[in-house]
Amino acid sequence: MRRRNFIAATGLSLLGATKLVGQNPSFPFINSKKRSNTIHVKVLIVGGGSAGVGAAIAAAKTGAETLLIENYGFFGGVATWSLGMCLNQMRPNEESRGFIHELLLQKLQNLGEQAVRQSTHQFFVNVEYLKVAILDALDEVGCKYLVHVKAVDTITKGNRVAGVIVSTKSGLVEINADVVVDCTGDLDVAFFSGASTLKETGILAPQTLLLNVSNINNYKSNDMVGVVSKAKSKYPLIPDGWGLAKVSNSHHYYINHSGTKDLGNFDITDPEQFSKAECLSRRQAVQMTEAMREFGGGELKNSELIGTSTQIGVRESRRILGSYVITEEDAMNGSKFEDVIAWRSGWLDIGFTKLSLMKIHQVPYRAIVPEKIDGLLTAGRCISASHEGAAAGKSMGNCIATGHAAGIAAALSSKLKKQPRELNVREIQDKLRKDGVNLTKGGENQDHKMSN
Repeated sequence: MRRRNFIAATGLSLLGATKLVGQNPSFPFINSKKRSNTIHVKVLIVGGGSAGVGAAIAAAKTGAETLLIENYGFFGGVATWSLGMCLNQMRPNEESRGFIHELLLQKLQNLGEQAVRQSTHQFFVNVEYLKVAILDALDEVGCKYLVHVKAVDTITKGNRVAGVIVSTKSGLVEINADVVVDCTGDLDVAFFSGASTLKETGILAPQTLLLNVSNINNYKSNDMVGVVSKAKSKYPLIPDGWGLAKVSNSHHYYINHSGTKDLGNFDITDPEQFSKAECLSRRQAVQMTEAMREFGGGELKNSELIGTSTQIGVRESRRILGSYVITEEDAMNGSKFEDVIAWRSGWLDIGFTKLSLMKIHQVPYRAIVPEKIDGLLTAGRCISASHEGAAAGKSMGNCIATGHAAGIAAALSSKLKKQPRELNVREIQDKLRKDGVNLTKGGENQDHKMSN
């Protein structure tokens, strides 16, 4: 078993810290009278983005003792740190995708008119309300959670992941679990375990630091070509173009753009490259704002930068190698599989470098199970897919869908005392159908109303 040495004097006393782990104080992570540095759960979800939230809700809903951990101080991933970018592919064709997608919408609507605005498949949200809506959804199904907790290593027993080691303000803590679901986006847990991964260095999709701007009244043209042509020599880090989109029920705008596309191809799993991409992007956000102020004229001349995302948004890094790798052909042809556990809709979008309208296509269970490592599942943008195949599934609604399946599979694996690869996929499918997931979809053409 590979593990770190621990200092016995450091530990977590989570009873008595109820607000950190939800509203149910009866969950005995650690005996409050006997401090320890070990936590035991049935299902551990690592990473609280769209996929992690989907997996955590799904696992906890089955009754499995579930813990969701997140590096930042809130859940939602890019959906919340994007500062207002829509949750896309949540209701393609304005049809329900199942229990979890609808639960999140319900919790947003419960928070009032400022929280969410619907448009075709998209939920335009105020991210501060979304952060709370996710907490409400987790509490409803009895999922426990911790923020400000970062996975730094795995605990392995032979060929099986048996848990993770996390960094906390109390030091290193060991979290043991029957099954771990890697929803880190960058596949950190699988990488630490030695699982085989995929990564096309040199052609990775660009990263983007999203930003919010204000003091703009009714800007309609959304054409920055003129601004860029005038400003590029003075502000060389600005991208070739960008647009403004209104934040939900608000008076300011968010900007999602090509980010590092013209600044280099950065592998954010390399600490030096990650740092360079992040710091260049922060300079870029200021230059973009100043370019609008100086060269935009009209409504743009008084633009104010009011915030940037928590970190650069990463579209692509490591992915798991499963026994099936989803490809561009699967996305464009609308592939279907007997072991389907989710489907993906929208665009094959490699971050302002390639954009193709794809067909709805299915995700096989084989694509979320590592090829060789046991005790581990994956969900979100790090499932088994090629460079192009990964770009076809990174929309938030699609990530929630694979998380939903992974959470159910993890709970079943724990309950039946079987490894994830040993499960009967029909049992996972039956539970997904009971949660309102339509597993017959696949092969359908999409129109722009559904996919934009």
